[in-house]
Amino acid sequence: MPEWSTYTASAKERGALALELFAVESTPIADEQRLKSVLAEHLDYQRELEAAGKLFLAGPLSDDSGDFMQGSGLIIYRCNSLAEATQLAENDPMHAKKARSFRLRRWLINEGSPTISTALSSQSVTLS
Repeated sequence: MPEWSTYTASAKERGALALELFAVESTPIADEQRLKSVLAEHLDYQRELEAAGKLFLAGPLSDDSGDFMQGSGLIIYRCNSLAEATQLAENDPMHAKKARSFRLRRWLINEGSPTISTALSSQSVTLS
């Protein structure tokens, strides 16, 4: 496998977007009561990152069947480096207070076609 920087350069050369984001898979390591006790702080932190332009997307993941919540979540950061993304993840109250562990990876966005629809009068946004 090539080094990350080599692959990124080749993606740009072939005309791909090559937008680097950072993906955090956050997994519960505490009981449900502990998770609930940290949730408000976690959501406040997410809102702060969103306002600062650092939080791209975040939300819960289902179990493997797709039918139940498992407590895990996916967080996508906009950062300038892996070190910055690591610091953001470590400072998340869920991680800092040991309610969840996390796995962080670089994510290179090359292809896709997201659609964003806004309705100003109803203050709604649809992402599909």
